[in-house]
Amino acid sequence: MAIRVVGEEGMLRFAAGCASILKQGGIVFLEGTLGAGKTTFSRGLIQALGHQGAVKSPTYTLVEEYQFADAQVNHFDLYRLGDPEELEYMGIREYLGSDILNLIEWADKGMGVLPSPDLVLEITGGGDSRLLEWHARSERGQQWLEPLSILAADYASVAISQ
Repeated sequence: MAIRVVGEEGMLRFAAGCASILKQGGIVFLEGTLGAGKTTFSRGLIQALGHQGAVKSPTYTLVEEYQFADAQVNHFDLYRLGDPEELEYMGIREYLGSDILNLIEWADKGMGVLPSPDLVLEITGGGDSRLLEWHARSERGQQWLEPLSILAADYASVAISQ
């Protein structure tokens, strides 16, 4: 399934809608080039869950943790990871509980250490428009496909009417 979003506001709005679908936990790989909108998507989702402050890319810290009353989100950015084994040193397995949502940017840098994702979200495009395509990679990911498709259809109908 895929959807086209326009502008930062469009990305934030769609990501906010994804929050209620994904908040029960799992692993989502966010794929795309530099500046594609991976962190913007993460910010929209995390703020929809109730975070009031800034959501910055954890490029230097590798991970930022967000705890909510009914959810926990770990936002990873592995862009500066030198070797996948560094994830073992930081205790990656402690972050990956089944009831924790893990949003992982640049997951290819952790291949061989990271488990398979439940969902891969590919963000492509340039200018003000982005194409978001998602692919299930597990049973949990398969369960997300229908609600994500409904969300995408609702988002598209609202975008058309504006």
